[in-house]
Amino acid sequence: MCACPRFLLRKATNGQFFFNLHAANGEKILTSELYTTKTAALNGLESVKVNSPLDSRYEKFNDKAGKPRFNLKTANSQVIGVSEGYSTPQSRDQGIASCKVNGPNATTEDQT
Repeated sequence: MCACPRFLLRKATNGQFFFNLHAANGEKILTSELYTTKTAALNGLESVKVNSPLDSRYEKFNDKAGKPRFNLKTANSQVIGVSEGYSTPQSRDQGIASCKVNGPNATTEDQT
């Protein structure tokens, strides 16, 4: 396993595809939606690379349990990735900063 930012492309138990963005330290930053085809998942991954550096693409919110989270969106407001729940708004903001740095240049590891 390399110590570099990477997307892990996976196949869900229902046969659909998804990816996770991981920072160089191995921490999961972002999870995609489920896609019906591998090609669609790869297109979503490329969209994360394009949109992740842009401040305007992040939506900050608290989930039902009150945990700070963020969504990464496209220019037309489609959600392309969701974060884990964070313990504080500051840690969520660090997650966004990590996504902005790691997303554009992360390698892809196909685990399908």
